Amino acid sequence: MRDVLVLPVDYAAWLTGIKQHVQNVQQRAVLAVNRELVLLYWQIGRDILERQQAQGWGAKVIDQLARDLTAAFPDMKGFSRRNLLYMRSFADAWPEPTFVQEVLAQLPWYHQVTLLDKLKTRSDREWYLAKAIEHGWSRNVMWHHISTALHLRSGNAVTNFEQRWPRPDSELAQQTLKDPYLFDFLGVSEDALERDIEGAMVRHVTKLLMELGEGFAFAGRQVHVEVAEEDFYIDLLFYNYRLHRFLVVELKGGAFKPEHAGQLNFYVTLVDERLKSADDQPTIGLLLCKQQHRIVAEYALRGMTQPIGMAEYKLQLPDDLARYLPSIEQIEAELQDEAASDDEDAPA
Repeated sequence: MRDVLVLPVDYAAWLTGIKQHVQNVQQRAVLAVNRELVLLYWQIGRDILERQQAQGWGAKVIDQLARDLTAAFPDMKGFSRRNLLYMRSFADAWPEPTFVQEVLAQLPWYHQVTLLDKLKTRSDREWYLAKAIEHGWSRNVMWHHISTALHLRSGNAVTNFEQRWPRPDSELAQQTLKDPYLFDFLGVSEDALERDIEGAMVRHVTKLLMELGEGFAFAGRQVHVEVAEEDFYIDLLFYNYRLHRFLVVELKGGAFKPEHAGQLNFYVTLVDERLKSADDQPTIGLLLCKQQHRIVAEYALRGMTQPIGMAEYKLQLPDDLARYLPSIEQIEAELQDEAASDDEDAPA
């Protein structure tokens, strides 16, 4: 008869700690490999640029280099002609070695490729680079934000934050809102009713939270609050765990009207009084309308006592943002290219 193994009382906690430590070491090792790979690729790209400029290298030399490096390092992937051209573009876009070492090396190589492929100016690339590092975006999340022109929309909502709070609090709060919000993923028509849009938001809450931004969690729909034996219902309530504050969202199916701001001001006050804890920061209100006139909104918000923002929402992508999105044919072509090249170009 086999003896029954009696584990120490703290064994489970000890094992959990060891596994966490192993995972942390593995993650640091991956990050270190990625960093060295990015630096290596930048150095190769710079060498290619310098030799092309000094010696007039042509495409055939790069083809030969790809074959020679692949033959010399058969176990190390990433030396295809395509990837060598990316290395050259990478070094050309970021010529400062210190910036590459201290900033760019924090992101994996295929983040770098996405920045090169999808953005044309250095300022735009730096904006998404900083956000990806700050929030730990995956490549797919970064691509999504680039494709919906997040840099053009962030901080663009009409607000009264500067009148309510001093800097930098007002600036930080301003950056949590955008204009317009893009709800094309809801699958509802332009003439959908407010309740239908709310319901679609709840059904697609994961995509909704991505569109709202970093740190938001869904707290409720049609949240009931009773005041003086009268019932009130908040359309949508969120909590931002990074900012430690609630966000009250009121959704309007038509154009903005000044009285909408008064209603939202009331709801923000209720949340501060009834739901906010002593550790929470003041609640923010966000009014989402199909259309708004910025000057009218600015006047309406100026007289509100609570911090409130105003933005439009789009159920279909506007033309000036749709141009950032690839066509279905382009997406399919890119997926086929990536499937074919992942084994060829992926870091070992």
